[in-house]
Order: sequence, then C-alpha cells, then structure tokens
Amino acid sequence: MSVYRPLVCLFRHGTAARAWRTLTTWSPVGAAFNARVHRRLDIFHQNGLFGVPELSCVEGFEVVQDRALQETQQLVEEACRCPPGVQTVEIFDKLSDSLCRVADMADFIKVAHPDPSYREAAERTCINIGTMVERLNTNVDLCKSLKDLLDNEEIFSKLDPETRRVAELFLFDFEISGIHLDKKKRKEAVNLNVKLLDLSNQFLMSCHMPNRIEKRALPEHIHQHFTKDGNYIQIGGLNADAPDDLVREVAYKVFLYPNENVMHILEELLSCRDKLARLVGYESYAHRALKGTMAKSPGRLYSSEIVSLLSFSSFNNMACWHVVFYLCRFNIEPSLYSPYFSLGACMEGLNGLFTQLYGASLLAEQPSVGEVWSEDVRKLDCHFTIRGGRQLEDGQYQLPIVVLMLNLPHPTRSAPTLLSPGMMENLFHEMGHAMHSMLGRTRYQHVTGTRCVTDFAEVPSILMEYFATDYRVISQFARHYQTGQPLPQSMVARLCESKKVCGAADTQLQVFYAIMDQVYHGKPQNRSTTDIMIDMQKKYYGLPYVTNTAWQLRFSHLVGYGAKYYSYLMSRAVASMVWKQCFYKDPLNRETGERYRREMLAHGGGKEPMLMVEGMLQKRPSIEDFVNALVSDLDPDFETFIMDSEG
Repeated sequence: MSVYRPLVCLFRHGTAARAWRTLTTWSPVGAAFNARVHRRLDIFHQNGLFGVPELSCVEGFEVVQDRALQETQQLVEEACRCPPGVQTVEIFDKLSDSLCRVADMADFIKVAHPDPSYREAAERTCINIGTMVERLNTNVDLCKSLKDLLDNEEIFSKLDPETRRVAELFLFDFEISGIHLDKKKRKEAVNLNVKLLDLSNQFLMSCHMPNRIEKRALPEHIHQHFTKDGNYIQIGGLNADAPDDLVREVAYKVFLYPNENVMHILEELLSCRDKLARLVGYESYAHRALKGTMAKSPGRLYSSEIVSLLSFSSFNNMACWHVVFYLCRFNIEPSLYSPYFSLGACMEGLNGLFTQLYGASLLAEQPSVGEVWSEDVRKLDCHFTIRGGRQLEDGQYQLPIVVLMLNLPHPTRSAPTLLSPGMMENLFHEMGHAMHSMLGRTRYQHVTGTRCVTDFAEVPSILMEYFATDYRVISQFARHYQTGQPLPQSMVARLCESKKVCGAADTQLQVFYAIMDQVYHGKPQNRSTTDIMIDMQKKYYGLPYVTNTAWQLRFSHLVGYGAKYYSYLMSRAVASMVWKQCFYKDPLNRETGERYRREMLAHGGGKEPMLMVEGMLQKRPSIEDFVNALVSDLDPDFETFIMDSEG
C-alpha cells in the first residue's frame, strides 16, 4: 500500500488575481496564497482527483466504489476466519479504512465540485457505501469475531490501551445498530438506518434551498438586494449583514417561511431516529447519541448551572433580524481590518504559529494535473477528512489527506484576497480541525484526528480562535498588504472587546439551540416541531417568536449534530480552560505546544476524551468548571490579549 503526501486544500470562488504592486515581502507560503496562480500544462500525465487515477472521469466513482466493496467482502471473510488477537482489530481497521477513504472523499466532492455530474456520482457513492456500512453493523458473524476477542479476557488484557479502545468502539457500533436483536428486528434497524440516510440528505438539501415571493409583494427599492426570477424574487439567506433594516426583515420572514414538505421530512427524520434508538434499547435518541461522549447522558446537560447561563443576556425585545447584524457590527468596521488580513498573510501567520508550537511547517506544492478541479485550489504539505492516518504493516505511516473549504472574497486587479476579522478567525478555526488530523499519530485510522467524540472534536478548532485574537500572535503576521505596516495594537484591542460586548447574547443563543436540539431528540411529543420550538423559545430565549416562521427547517446542524449541538459549548469550555491555564501566559511556547500535541492532538479518538482533558489540565473539570469557563470569556475584565500599556 503506497503512502501519499498529506493534502490541505483551500477553495476560493473566482479567478486568481493579476499582479499588484506591494511593498511587502512574503514567505514562500504567504506568496503562494497572495501571488497569481500558474498551473503547469501536462497533457501526458493526467491524474484523478486527489491523486486517485480512476477519478479523472465521472464513471470512476463506480470503479472505486466497487473496488472498495469487493475489498470489504474479502476483509469480512478474513475477519471471520481470524483467531482472536490484535489481528482482529487490524482487519477491522482495514475494513473501516477501505470504506472511509471512498465515502469521505465522495462526501466532500458531492458538496464542493462545480460539475453536477460529479456531485451526483459522488452522492450515489455515499449512499451505496453508507448502505454497506449499515449492513456490516448488523452482520452477526462479523460481530462474533470481534466479541470473541473482547470475551477472551486473557488475550484482551494483553492488548495495548489504544487497541482495546478501538475494539470496544467497533463493538459499540454493532450494539447501537441492533446486533443483539433477532433477525427480523435487525432487518428493521438496517431499513431505518438506510431511510435515515435518505431523509438526512433530503433535509440538508432543503436547508439551503431559496424561497420565492412575488415581486409585487415587496417594495421595488429593495429588489436589487435579492435574486430576480421572472415575476418572483428568490431569497436564499437571511442577509444578516445588510445595513437596510427592511432588507433584513424581508429576508428573515421569507427565507424562514414554513415549507410543509420540509416540515414533514424533519418530523419523519426525528421519528425514525427515535424508533431506531428505542429498537436497539435506548430511552431516546439523545441517550444513544451521547453514550461515550464527555457529557455521558442528556441529564447532565440540564444541570442548573448550565441553564443559569440563560440569565446573562437580555435582548430587550430586539427584532430577530437585528441580532446578527449588531453582533457582527458592534464597535468595529471590518473593512478597516481587511487590508491587514490578506490570505497570504494569514497563511504565513498559521505557518509561523505551527512552527513555533509544534515544529511543523507548511510547504506550498504544485498540484498534479487533474488532482484538483480549479486553479483556486491550493495544495500544501503539512475540513473534510479525505483519508485518515494509520500505521501500515511495513512500519510506515499512512499520512492523512484533509480539505479546508472556505468561501473567500475575490482577489482584484489591485489587491489579493482580503479577509474580514470573522473570515480570518474562521480560517484559524478550520485549520485547527486540519491540524488535529495532520498531527494525529494513531495506530488505527478508525480513531485518527477528528474521528473522535463530537463534544471533543471542536476543542482544537475553538482553541485556535483564541490564538487568532491574541496580539502576540496577530502581530507576527497582520500587516498591510501594500505598505507592510503592522496592525495597530489599539485595533486588536477593539476587535477583542467587540467579541465580548455581545458575547452573552451569543452564548444564550447557543444554549437555546442546544436545549432545543435535546428536546427534539428526547421523549416524543405529539406536537409539531414548530409548536415545540415556540414553547422552548418562550422559556429559554430573549426574543419573541415571529409568526409564520420556522427556523428549525434551516437548522442543518440537526443532521450532523443531532442531539449533539451542545458540543460547541462544551468544546468551547474545554478550549477556554486550556487557553487560560496553558497558553495565556505565552501562546508561542514550544514546550507547551508539544505537550498539547502529545496530550490531546496525537490521540484522536484513540483515548477516552476526558482523560485527554485531564492530562492537559492536570485535573478533571466539573460541571461548575465548564460553566465558569464560559462565563469568564464574557467578563470584559479578562483580557484575551496582551497590550503594552505604554503603546
């Protein structure tokens, strides 16, 4: 099996910029993202997407899919013949790797590729691989080969801790899929899982579909802010950053107007999840989803300390369509910051940060012909996971391939791509996910990098947000793309303080979303999702419900984070504790960076998450510690940056 070089891609819309005058000298990494792109022309060596030869055409998806399914069958037979031992876990991991490397790649291509035929082919591949996974999870003979290992105490006890954990995780996958049920109920579980895949895809697609309204229903002077479609206006978002109050109000009311078909899809999705959870022996889908996480069970998420977070903010009856606008705009003007945050400067900053913390550098590399589909795709040696890392039989390491996908502004004739403060912070956040995978060194790909429990997976990415607002870090890269002048300390101060001003409101919103998510996935209620949402909004949120809206139908996180939306808050609390205790005094300390890599990044999901947190903090945090960490981030007296009082 060959070993591939790691890959990180950044996707930008629009063409590369022409050359512009600049007084700034960039490092190779910075120059690679700020300079005009020049692709080699090689008509003799055509590679497929991500270096997979078969994916040089749409038909290649069926080829790689069929090959993976054939390999899967061979590995299943091998696993069933294998005597209990470490080889059992290794075969299971090969099985996981064979399917995941196709499914993960297809999962990314189906949402990112500009060619509809590629997206459709990738979608079919996702469904076929997903169906196979559900069948494997109810394969009695395959499960028995694993259970024989776990039941053999003499052999199992001699395995290393990571191998034991991976074996237990594989068994957990069987159990939550109903392997213990009789044949009829196992078939029902498979059918429910397959149906859930379809419903999830339908709901995700509907979340981003625009709504239409007749032109004559809207004042003519705001038509220009929306897409025109004959006699209709299409509204495909909330237009939250529009300065015109009426534009935001119209966008809110039209985009969130209820769609009966989508309502049915969501309610059927929640119903199927509940049926599946109860079928396999759980009290609710939330109980099934939280098993093995840091939260452990839904009950811990309803503690009085957590619900008390709702009392920190009051919107004073502000209209819903105003909230995001003022959250984003308070105290700073993004356009004043953008010249200091060119894409090249930010990538240079990330490179410098990783070099100082981990001794790891980013190197720009020219993609092979056909490896990517646009000149706006950049390749780096160093967030969709395309392939997980794992130890190979020959002693080498299968390096991971990850993708970073961002919507960034067009470069122009006179300037490179310039990022707003929010875009810069999001770049740091997503690169946190990428480095989690890139720096992970697990033995098994099943638990590599971000393949860990959801409420831990966001810790590395959120931690990067703290680095992105620390002047000691920002000062190393934020400089004007033309003059080379550094970003003034006073502007960094205003940026950091602006995040705190409405931080309580944002935290309240996140707590409300998390509770809403738990209610949807808890005990079934004989009410519509809208009726439930209205009731919860009255209890837990400071804004009144807007008649004839249904924001839950746009809440795509209900698919990927079903019953786990709380993970953002829990991960933020952990990241806050790690930042304040370990990095606050010296965010560029090599020894601390290495300890963080060793204690938290290296293990992926191969180690129990709370043990990783405990290893880094040297204590096991309580619920009170989690809440205090969130609250302290809202305290304007706690500086998340260092300012020279003489500056």
